[in-house]
Amino acid sequence: MKSQRSPFGIRHEACQQRRSLLLASVAFAAATWFPNPARAVARPQPNIVFILADDLGYADLSCYGRRDYRTPAIDMLAADGVRFTHGYANSAVCSATRVGLITGRYQNRLAVGLEEPLVSAGPGLPPTHPTLPSLLRQAGYVTSLIGKWHLGALPDFGPKQSGYDHFWGIRGGGVDYFTHRAKGAPDLWDNEQPVEQAGYLTNLIGDKAVAFIERQAASARPFFASVHFTAPHWPWEGPNDGVEAERLSRSASPTALAHHDGGSLKTYAEMVTRMDHQVGRLLGVIKRLGLEDDTIIVFTSDNGGERFSDTWPFSGKKTQLLEGGIRIPAIVRWPGKIPAGVVSDQVMISMDWLPTLLAAAGAAHDPAYPPDGINLLDILTGQPAVQRTLCWRYLNMHQQACRRGDWKYLKILGNSFLFNVVADPLERANLKGRYPDKYKELKSAFDSWNAAMLPLNPDARTGGFTGKDMADQFGTVLPRNVPPSTPD
Repeated sequence: MKSQRSPFGIRHEACQQRRSLLLASVAFAAATWFPNPARAVARPQPNIVFILADDLGYADLSCYGRRDYRTPAIDMLAADGVRFTHGYANSAVCSATRVGLITGRYQNRLAVGLEEPLVSAGPGLPPTHPTLPSLLRQAGYVTSLIGKWHLGALPDFGPKQSGYDHFWGIRGGGVDYFTHRAKGAPDLWDNEQPVEQAGYLTNLIGDKAVAFIERQAASARPFFASVHFTAPHWPWEGPNDGVEAERLSRSASPTALAHHDGGSLKTYAEMVTRMDHQVGRLLGVIKRLGLEDDTIIVFTSDNGGERFSDTWPFSGKKTQLLEGGIRIPAIVRWPGKIPAGVVSDQVMISMDWLPTLLAAAGAAHDPAYPPDGINLLDILTGQPAVQRTLCWRYLNMHQQACRRGDWKYLKILGNSFLFNVVADPLERANLKGRYPDKYKELKSAFDSWNAAMLPLNPDARTGGFTGKDMADQFGTVLPRNVPPSTPD
């Protein structure tokens, strides 16, 4: 049975058999993982569970084409909802995208968004800036961040200063999965108190997220749960790699966790599938508590993949504005409100989630901070796809990019390109000479956008991979004005 394509840029996949198997597996999990507390109460506003992976590549899920392992829980989300094939991250690194995600605006409007990525001693997300959690809280939601923050350090910045009622997780860019330390210092928090808790971090995040949903299920108030996994960000440690954590803890190198001497495809598979297992637990508890029809679930990544990721059919990795560095998986499920088993060709980006989820909650943005993202609800419910113009810049290697329709302008160092990324997703055929007017159009669009953003800060932290880090980057060196650093 072939897929059916609609005039709205979406395809209904022939996946009923797979969907039934996935539903059965999650139903079994729901019956065996948990006891059965009181069922949820009905609410006029939907609950929202926003699941964010860290450095997950476009094709790192089996529903996006990963070949060497399966991700059944996340695949079920796609089977029950909408899967975007033209989803983009706001940036090619972590904290910059998280600025765009939480504010609904280009990160380049804020000083913290110029960091690529942010370090603990740098700026942070201003507590005065409205955010997705703060706006939802004003609309009556209980808000919680479980997992990774990475938008500024105490005492001036933190999740509770930016709209979350509760926070449990890490504040920096990454920690060891077992010791929960980075550069020798612990980084695990319950609100603003440091805590110690044994366990593999992906499992602990799953535990805390399940417990939060169970606590809120009987409340009359809707909840917003940001579940921000650190997986599959380095260090490359699966759930049984405690010995590797001990080895790294003995290293005197401040960049030991970047783990250039470790990792494998097998380890990477274990990291991603353990995250998928925790997503399955969340789906299980939502189903068991009768919350499915009242809960929006989003799954996406903060940027493109890193060393062991699959970014096919794209080239490029994290820290690069090639498609592989910014094209990401993006899935949303809302039973009864948006159709199931749909593949959307709509171009979308991380900052779209704020206006979309606010609209779903019946909440409004702050008029003093209008979002740059768009509300996708009409498109999710079958309205025609809309053409977008999206722009990016990245300080390392002086990168620029702009996408409009099927076309993309790209500049890296002194080399500039025009690609048709629909016909040529690998970005191999430079059409700048064949279509000079189209090239000028997109270059002009980028220049106009760039002029409206904060100017580049040459002192901002930035980084990228060179031949020293990865053999396939042979010949790549950092520009002279960019200090060498390991990207977070």
